[in-house]
Amino acid sequence: MLKRLKTDFHFVDERGSIDQIIHEGYAQVNVITSKAGVIRGGHYHKQNSEAFYVISGKLELTVNGEVEIFSAGDFFGIEAGDWHSFRYIEDTVLVSMYSRGVENGDGSKDMFSE
Repeated sequence: MLKRLKTDFHFVDERGSIDQIIHEGYAQVNVITSKAGVIRGGHYHKQNSEAFYVISGKLELTVNGEVEIFSAGDFFGIEAGDWHSFRYIEDTVLVSMYSRGVENGDGSKDMFSE
C-alpha cells in the first residue's frame, strides 16, 4: 500500500534549510538519480518496506496498479510485498530507504519481479 509520509521536521532561516527525513527505522539508504523518460523498478520486496524522499524532479509511481505523481519535497512509503514501478517525468534525485537492506547475507537480493 502506498503511503504519503511526513518528515520529522523542517527548519528554515536566513542561512537555508534543514529537513530531517527520518531518525530511525531504516538499515539501508541510497541516493538515486534518474533521467527523464526512464522507467525503473517493476519489482517487489518480500522483506523490505521502503520510503522515498524526492530531492528534485518529478516522477509517476505505480504501486499495485495505483498511480500517483510525486515531486520535490514529497515523502512516501511502500510496504513489503507491494509491486512498484517508477516512470521519471523529469530528471530526478531521490533518497531511498529500506527497512532491512536489499542484499541478504547469502548474496541473494530481496527483489522479485514475478
